[in-house]
Formats: sequence, structure tokens, C-alpha cells
Amino acid sequence: MSGPRLLVDACVLYPTVMREVVLGVAAEGLFDPRWSTRLLEEWARAARKLGPAGEEQARAEVAQVRARFPAAEIAVPDGLERRLWLPDPDDIHVLATAIGGSCDGIMTVNAKDFPRGLLAEEGLERVDPDGFLMTCFAEAPDRVARVGAAVLDEARRLSGEAWEMRGLMRKARLPRLGKALAGAGTT
Repeated sequence: MSGPRLLVDACVLYPTVMREVVLGVAAEGLFDPRWSTRLLEEWARAARKLGPAGEEQARAEVAQVRARFPAAEIAVPDGLERRLWLPDPDDIHVLATAIGGSCDGIMTVNAKDFPRGLLAEEGLERVDPDGFLMTCFAEAPDRVARVGAAVLDEARRLSGEAWEMRGLMRKARLPRLGKALAGAGTT
């Protein structure tokens, strides 16, 4: 893979559309994804909101993601978390995983709990999914458009609804990407 090595936070792995776009772009070689067992578990637990079937489906999706990206799952070095601080102590494992995985940044929508200054002290940057995907689109529009079209087709198939690109991406908290893809004629 080329591009930066990014830890993908659980809030990006779940919900589905954001995850599918982000991991689709990773599969296109635009970045190298990383996560921990704990982050994958957080994703599966978050899907409980949909009921017992939601968690079961998420666990199946986790297995697929593990198979698709076998080098992405990394362990947190012992003792590393003890020296770290973040506003939300429950997120320290995310920072520790990024450090342990020699990542360039943490892709998250949780800006308040990952202050840029604290991340910079560890040589990391906070990466917003929509902004990052826009950078990828600027660098490789055909590859990102291909991913967007595949995600849109799958959303239509699974939901039975006639989703439009902008609406689907807006719902997935990727409004800038949705506008760019729609403007490029991706339908």
C-alpha cells in the first residue's frame, strides 16, 4: 500500500457507509489502515443498538474486514497506555495503538477527544474522514469515484431505496465527498 498509515477509530468503522468508503479507498491503495482488536470489538458492540442481529452482523463484517486487511490489526505495546493522556481516558488505547503501529495519524470524527497538539507530541495528526477522502479524490478521482459508486450501488441494493450520492454521503457524515462525487457524475 502507498499513502499514509492511519489508525481507523471505531467511530469511522461504524456506521457502515463511512466504513465502506474509507476501507474501499484503502483497498485502492490510497492509505494503509490499522486498528486493534479492541477497536473492532467496540464496532461490534456499537452495533448492538440495532438489536441482537446488529451485533451478529457486525461480527461477521469484522471477520470480513480482518480477511480483507490481514496486516491491519496491531497489538498495543505493554505499558504504553500508562504514560499517555487524553481528555477521555477511554480513548487512550486508540492513541497507544496508533503509536505502537507507527501510524501517521488517527482517522476519527471525534475531534474533541483527540486534540491536535497532544497528537503532534507523539508525531501523529488527527485525520477527519471527509477531509482525507477529499484529498484522496483530488489525487485519484477515478479510484475514489469507483469506490463511491460501489458503495452507492450496495446501499441501494440493501435498502431498496433510490439513494442519490449526495444524500447518502451526507447521511454518512461525508458531505464534501458526496458533493465532489455528485459533481463528477458518480451515480
